[in-house]
Amino acid sequence: MKFFFTAGHISQRWVMAVMGMLGVTMAYVMRACLGITLTQMVKPVVVVESGATSHVHRDYCPMPQSSSRSTSNRTDIDEDEFRNRFDWDEKTQGEILSAFYYGYIITHLPGGVLSQRFGGKHTMGLGILSTAIFTLLTPYAAYMGSRPLTILRFVEGMGEGTTFPALCTLLAQWAPPEEKGKLSTLVFAGVQIGNIFSNFLSGFIIQYVPGGWPNVFYFFGVISLIWFVLWCLLVYNDPNSHPFISDMERDYLKQSIGSLERKKDLPPTPWLSILTSWPVWALIIVEAGHDWGGFTIVSDLPKYMSDVLHFSITENGLLSSVPYIAQWVTSILASILADRLISRQIMTVTAVRKSYAIIGTVGPGMGVMCASFVGCDKMIATLCFTLGMALMGFCYPSIRINSLDLSPNYAPTIMALVNGIGCLSGMATPYVAGILTPNRTVLEWRLVFWIMMIVMTASSVVYGLFGSGELQPWDDLEQYYLKEKEKAKRGLPMDERLSIVHSKSIEDGRQ
Repeated sequence: MKFFFTAGHISQRWVMAVMGMLGVTMAYVMRACLGITLTQMVKPVVVVESGATSHVHRDYCPMPQSSSRSTSNRTDIDEDEFRNRFDWDEKTQGEILSAFYYGYIITHLPGGVLSQRFGGKHTMGLGILSTAIFTLLTPYAAYMGSRPLTILRFVEGMGEGTTFPALCTLLAQWAPPEEKGKLSTLVFAGVQIGNIFSNFLSGFIIQYVPGGWPNVFYFFGVISLIWFVLWCLLVYNDPNSHPFISDMERDYLKQSIGSLERKKDLPPTPWLSILTSWPVWALIIVEAGHDWGGFTIVSDLPKYMSDVLHFSITENGLLSSVPYIAQWVTSILASILADRLISRQIMTVTAVRKSYAIIGTVGPGMGVMCASFVGCDKMIATLCFTLGMALMGFCYPSIRINSLDLSPNYAPTIMALVNGIGCLSGMATPYVAGILTPNRTVLEWRLVFWIMMIVMTASSVVYGLFGSGELQPWDDLEQYYLKEKEKAKRGLPMDERLSIVHSKSIEDGRQ
């Protein structure tokens, strides 16, 4: 509470962080709700087991007694119950789920450029607004066919592609160095919260609200429109343009960050320096590995819960949410620990970023592999998914904010590169899973999880070798050399940064 209230005034940097977190939540509920809703939109696979096919017992988990009408593993399905569902195979479903990321990747770089030029408020707000409108149109597109739905998801992804570059710009203007970990983790916690609500509320709405699965898209679309109105009223690009910020908070931000508004005379983006930077490419690679695992879980965990473990839609919604609850809690605790390790000089920024990234990528890969090897034990499988996803929470005070370490001035562009190229994983994973699991067996899904573990582990090795938490010289050469001189005088580690944007001395000299 002492952070949120300052001398009787509401801390506007925390208002920005809370609204940013809610915005990311809206983005992810609209992105992820299709994963679980799709299990109720399409006809389930029918596998008739004969007595001679004994190997089926090892490939398929037994249906719950309450839902079976015979002794077979997969029973005859009541055609009347599923006649209104879409007859889309696994490959088609994979194409629909991956279409979002084809659009998402396109608007990352434009989003970064727009954020640097015009600020993050409207760049993010208009993106979420467009996504909300297309979410409301999703049921109509679905009834038109798989191709119209694929196109709509593509356009929806284009609207959401500006989210993270815009947030990066806002954090660079509002987050003091000593609160950067906490504020950033709060904002990016919307990822986990969005996944929690998309699964839990979708299952609840489908099960208990008359009208079925279309209500999921109507509900999340309307809630996102309400968020957009509040975002326009409460959030501003920087402290200097905020009409309600207290003098105490404004002075604190100027002293700690060094500037109250975006630097408008930035040199052109140093593309050559960025594209030839080993730390930048290490961050891109580890983000791609992280996203491969994250998108696999977001898109396919509800399908695994439904098709392999045979959870009901209510159970599926609840248990698919549990791993994200664990991830949210872990990310908050890990961010607090990271800030303390850095502020007390127990570990350097680089050491914290690397160690956290390794835990947050290797851990989830091991978790899903354990889940695939426990077979049909529902509770142990859920526990393995939960423990693995909990460890992914270490990535949020690490690779999610590493672009701010490398270059505060060009962080939106770096974030756009990192998140945009990482989205290639989102384009690939649903399609790969659909191709590899035509019969939805345990063994088929085990191969999907093996690939996930290998990709995540390999990416963490690259980041461990070439990643960095140091301010890069091409961010601002004048500021860089001044700060290095100051840190040398004070005996601080080279990568221990006290300010993330503009040097106060430079700013004062220009005024």
